[in-house]
Amino acid sequence: MTSPVPAFWSPRIGALEPYVPGEQPRIANLVKLNTNENPYQPSPLAIDAIQQAAANGLERYPDPTSLALREAVARRHGLKVEQVFAGNGSDEVLAHAFFAFFQQAEPLLMPDVSYSFYKVYAQLYGIACELQPVDDGLRIDIEAMAARARGGCAGIVIANPNAPTGIGLPLSRIEQLLAACPDRVVLVDEAYVDFGGESALPLIDKYPNLLVVQTLSKSRSLAGLRVGFACGQQHLIDALVRVKDSFNSYPLDRLATVGAAAALKDEVWFKTTRDKIVDTREGLSLQLEDLGFEVLPSQANFVFARHPQRDAAELAALLRERAVLVRHFKQPRIAQYLRISIGTREQCSVLVQRLQEILTETP
Repeated sequence: MTSPVPAFWSPRIGALEPYVPGEQPRIANLVKLNTNENPYQPSPLAIDAIQQAAANGLERYPDPTSLALREAVARRHGLKVEQVFAGNGSDEVLAHAFFAFFQQAEPLLMPDVSYSFYKVYAQLYGIACELQPVDDGLRIDIEAMAARARGGCAGIVIANPNAPTGIGLPLSRIEQLLAACPDRVVLVDEAYVDFGGESALPLIDKYPNLLVVQTLSKSRSLAGLRVGFACGQQHLIDALVRVKDSFNSYPLDRLATVGAAAALKDEVWFKTTRDKIVDTREGLSLQLEDLGFEVLPSQANFVFARHPQRDAAELAALLRERAVLVRHFKQPRIAQYLRISIGTREQCSVLVQRLQEILTETP
């Protein structure tokens, strides 16, 4: 079969620059610290719920509203079920939000260093976006972004804690953006908030323009199920439902819905595994600093670090040769940083050992 001929493509397809996901190779004894996956198994309650659901009912379509999952989210966060939208991973939820809210005449505002999928969504939907430079410490410049928003924009998108830096913002800074952009949606992507960030969910009833997006891939160890959700006032959720029902009525399968709902109920498992990751993150940061790395303060399940005397791309390649994967981004402002997911203590120890070998053995 021949490869597709570009002449058959819709005009916009050839210009797309798709998101590049983290590498998922098959390497023996691999220490995989490149995609921010949780190193611990999901809650046993989630596994049991999935097994039970698999034994009966798969011949029928799942609930198109994902009501049981939305109820679980609403209970945990003190919201109304009408304030919760569920989708096939937070990436799908984000994509629907871009389509629903940001196709305006003005540009969409986002930091120049952030989750790279945002620019892909904008390009896919033909949304003009304006990148707001982060400061020299790679922190989001809230004052500059708020000032620009007051001049008119399609909305604001930020990740908090930010990706790939891991730096978090307090709620007071989020409120600055909400106040500066009252007539457009401010989307706060909280994929990593459970590892030390401050969630904007308590602000939902106060701000009709706030949409908060979270995922169960990270802190709930459910990356393999693809479950995400958005929370906001009902008029925002209704818009997301309209997009979803114009695209895919059944985005979440039965197994994902019951597994995610069960995981949200197991607070003990969540806190135990979360605390292990936070503790390991703090220890790894100190070990990296002892090796000469500069490590940004992280409130996520990863650290962002650079070595002043070593090229980041070269370090990533040398680690890969030693069966350790970390993430390197080729973007100009962050090209000398490595994003290192927090694994188990044993996995992080292997990483540190391999880095010691590299820094000692190679010039």
